[in-house]
Amino acid sequence: MDLIAIKAPHGVAMTGRAKVVAVMPAYNAAATLQQTCADLPPAAVDEVIVVDDGSRDRTVEIARSLGLTVIVHPENRGYGANQKTCYDEALRRGADIIVMIHPDYQYDSRLVPLLTGFIEAGVCDIVLGNRIRTRREALANGMPWWKYLANRALTLLENVVLGQNLGEFHSGFRAYSRRVLETIPYHRNSDDFVFDQQLLVQAVHCGFRLGDVPVPVRYMPEASSINFRRSVTYGVQTLMTLLRWVIHRMGLRRDPLFVPKA
Repeated sequence: MDLIAIKAPHGVAMTGRAKVVAVMPAYNAAATLQQTCADLPPAAVDEVIVVDDGSRDRTVEIARSLGLTVIVHPENRGYGANQKTCYDEALRRGADIIVMIHPDYQYDSRLVPLLTGFIEAGVCDIVLGNRIRTRREALANGMPWWKYLANRALTLLENVVLGQNLGEFHSGFRAYSRRVLETIPYHRNSDDFVFDQQLLVQAVHCGFRLGDVPVPVRYMPEASSINFRRSVTYGVQTLMTLLRWVIHRMGLRRDPLFVPKA
């Protein structure tokens, strides 16, 4: 029987079903990579791409032993630069939906089909995992109190400024439609942690639809986490990204960060 080619809303082109590629920006993830991959439901993704950002442990060796697609940065370029390589490679390999999963086991990869399902159904263009269901749960599962307060304050501000209603703007568990990454100029973004926030502001500016689903909170010694000083830098950079967008939106200054790809 011939398959019927379907063009889903906002550019998720499918023949039968979408091609889903998971990308894992990795840095010293040897202790948790295998566990993260083991939780992936068997038919949830078509391919897993690990981009190693100059790890000093056995991350690359373990990724290859698992049969994953592995790309190695000879030196550490930064979290944002790692994602740029991830998305470039996923698009090159024909992904219709790209899911970012941190390989440090902080996020529950069993939930990948829920994130991709909303995109495949044409309901959302971007879906995030929301770790903040209640204050009690977040703190009881290891989220530092200062990170919780910063997360709540920044998320509230971003929702107000950007006209959104997300439970959390700062999750590293995300799914994007191909059209999102083909449209937004993510190569102009920072190579640091604020990359994630710049990408979401760009997506809002381009009119893409954002949504989220609840996911467990996991903070553990093996999970990567930026320290207080870098968190402050990240918060300030997030505020600056919002300010840049407001200035661009008002027509006071044309900012290349918010000019879609040709």
